Amino acid sequence: MRLVSLLPSATEIVAALELTPFLVGRSHECDYPPEVKTLPVCTRARLDTQQSSLAIDRAVQDLLRSALGIYDLELATLQALKPTHIITQDQCDVCAVTFAEVQGAIARLFEPPPQLISLQPHCLEDVWQDIRRVGLALGISPDPLLNSLHTRIHACQAWVSDRPRRQVATIEWIDPLMASGNWVPELIALAGGENVLGTAGKHSPYIEWSTLLAIDPEVIIVMPCGFDLERSRQELDQALHTYPQWQQLRALQTGQLYIVDGNAYFNRPGPRLVDSLEILVEILHPPQEPKFQGMGWQPYSPFPKDGTPSQL
Repeated sequence: MRLVSLLPSATEIVAALELTPFLVGRSHECDYPPEVKTLPVCTRARLDTQQSSLAIDRAVQDLLRSALGIYDLELATLQALKPTHIITQDQCDVCAVTFAEVQGAIARLFEPPPQLISLQPHCLEDVWQDIRRVGLALGISPDPLLNSLHTRIHACQAWVSDRPRRQVATIEWIDPLMASGNWVPELIALAGGENVLGTAGKHSPYIEWSTLLAIDPEVIIVMPCGFDLERSRQELDQALHTYPQWQQLRALQTGQLYIVDGNAYFNRPGPRLVDSLEILVEILHPPQEPKFQGMGWQPYSPFPKDGTPSQL
């Protein structure tokens, strides 16, 4: 069995099913578990991800209007790997190589073709079904993994069951503003929060500043798609200089604005969504010894250019 994973969440599913030794290729974004970073890379981005949030959003929209994908396949690499299985997705054209492009490449490059496993997660149940689909397709029972994940979910629910629900807005992109959709509203509910933006099972929507200011949520959690903690902090620092509306939000004024590592956790519909749930619990209803603080999340305190704390 020779597996190629074209998206990070699929790589993490394969690893959680203890099938990492069968991986022979990955996407350029697959970086967990760390040992997969030595594998050949089968995709590349068509845009510069080091640009600002606003520039990235404009580049993405330009590519989509031109009917171009955001990513390319490294066809020679893919063909040389001779995969028996390729795992891809048909959920979001901005998240990974498009399903149609993968189908076309398989038809051109391989005879007989490898088995194509396509994931389509929109909500938590879809994620669990994708894990089941991958496991069964690769000859591994997914039940031990799924049982372990659900045990952790039930522990989170028990922890928050008698605690007051907190009003929460999650931001998936900083400039322009986007709220989090798909599985994130479900995670907020499981963590003892009341989701106020975005809809479970639906794509993440753009939102207007007037909407966020009108709601003025108790807690705001910023989780830009594809950004780690440091990059999220940099983008939010810049946004506070560009958009003074941030200073009007009570979450910033009361120390209830947080940044999380969206790239490693919330944006990847795989096993680490349960880690994401545990991060939300730590933020909303903190245990005595948080596991992920500083690594997966941190409170956001704005600093002006001279490096001293802002006086809000």
